Amino acid sequence: MGLLRIMMPPKFQLLAVMAFGVAMLFIENQIQKLEESRAKLERTMARHEVREVEQRQTRDSLRDSPGLPEIEDLIIIYNRVPKTASTSFTNIAYDLCGKNRFHVLHINTTKNNPVMSLQDQMRFVRNVTSWREMKPGFYHGHVAYLDFTKFGVKGKPVYINIVRDPIERLVSYYYFLRFGDDYRPGLRRRKQGDKKTFDECVSSGGSDCAPEKLWLQIPFFCGHYSECWNVGSRWALEQAKYNLVNEYLLVGVTEELEDFIMMLEAALPRFFRGATELYRTGKKSHLRKTSEKKPPTKESISKLQQSNIWKMENEFYEFALEQFQFVRAHSVREKDGELYLLAQNFFYEKIYPKVN
Repeated sequence: MGLLRIMMPPKFQLLAVMAFGVAMLFIENQIQKLEESRAKLERTMARHEVREVEQRQTRDSLRDSPGLPEIEDLIIIYNRVPKTASTSFTNIAYDLCGKNRFHVLHINTTKNNPVMSLQDQMRFVRNVTSWREMKPGFYHGHVAYLDFTKFGVKGKPVYINIVRDPIERLVSYYYFLRFGDDYRPGLRRRKQGDKKTFDECVSSGGSDCAPEKLWLQIPFFCGHYSECWNVGSRWALEQAKYNLVNEYLLVGVTEELEDFIMMLEAALPRFFRGATELYRTGKKSHLRKTSEKKPPTKESISKLQQSNIWKMENEFYEFALEQFQFVRAHSVREKDGELYLLAQNFFYEKIYPKVN
């Protein structure tokens, strides 16, 4: 370039410098494209190697073990809390089980008692883990959380659940006991004939709307410990929180049921493939509504919110909601008012030893 500056007129020197700059930019761009192509090739090779490893492991497991392949051995337990859209969600599983080839089983306890005897706990754990003909299986029922690790079994089920604003849940349950719903309209309910509104119940200090009736979601997540069912127990609240984040794959909220279903479909397509579309377009899966339900007044809500029991149940609900929204924020994106699942955002590389 020094020689060019000496021999060439200034105008041509400027053009030469510009041409050199353009050439350097072109070379840098080509190098960048080559690096991107190399990285893409490495990712493709890594994915191929991972598939080879997974296929080999599947073949080895089928050869060495008489049991079912891992995905076919999967068990989901939905220990559903009453009046949290549990029937609506469960109906989706019933609608999908034939198409997706899994079994759905209702856990029907005597008098809907959510706490099992010790011997029934043993029977249930043994049934769920060893009943090969019912695998893969989706179990649902109004049963408190049960820790399978206490019983010495190898496999643990996948737990899921849904929670709801505690006062809204109680109001819905109050009217459900009196008027039923549109799911089985002819069935006579326990409080049928009682015309007293929820507000009248709160005003008169009735037992069916007492703060103690709010204590349900915490013990359902806390489990089969005695302290779980002591109304207002701080230990039960903390145990319920612990179980929610450590023992449950996903806990949704009634108010955002579609998002919960979408995330389950992404995480567990073996069971929930097609669930989101079914929820959006299905004619029966999400139509259950409590009849004759009247929203409570601000006075009734305020009176319930003064109790420590509501404060604890609401704390648990807010904790569950925050966790669900955190998981959702890292799973989906919103665009033009529609939610879209994120594509796989990780890959494997530098896999050694190399697969032959």
